[in-house]
Amino acid sequence: MNYEIVDLKEKTVAGFSARTSNASPDMTRVIGELWNRLYSPEGCPTIKNRVNEKSIGIYTDYSSDEKGDYTAAAGFEIDNVFDKSGDIEFIKIPKGRYARFVVKGNMVKAVNDFWQELWQMKLDRAFVCDFEEYQNADPDNAEIHIYIGLK
Repeated sequence: MNYEIVDLKEKTVAGFSARTSNASPDMTRVIGELWNRLYSPEGCPTIKNRVNEKSIGIYTDYSSDEKGDYTAAAGFEIDNVFDKSGDIEFIKIPKGRYARFVVKGNMVKAVNDFWQELWQMKLDRAFVCDFEEYQNADPDNAEIHIYIGLK
């Protein structure tokens, strides 16, 4: 897989998060529910100060134990923290060096295939924060930029 190394500034994302792990039998359901909440009436309309309309999926707060828990989140980048309502959270994507991959195709299949390949790569990962930035909302012809945090 081809990628480029980029240095990013810190980003703030407003959205929803939950703890899960790749070994959990309900991981797909947990992450799917985050996206459903983001696109529900309690999500999109209440997230103010968006930088753009690109949705972001974040994986952060990795545990160091054998369970491999992490926090998954879905939201939008914002340029200013606002008075939130409901369960909206503010999540920081830390500044740093990332490997940026560009994935195209069906949103679910292309992203799933990407992660399967990534786990086989020898990349000097930081395991601090990784994220997916959805460039468009076409589920069958999506372009997704995936950023993997590096040491």
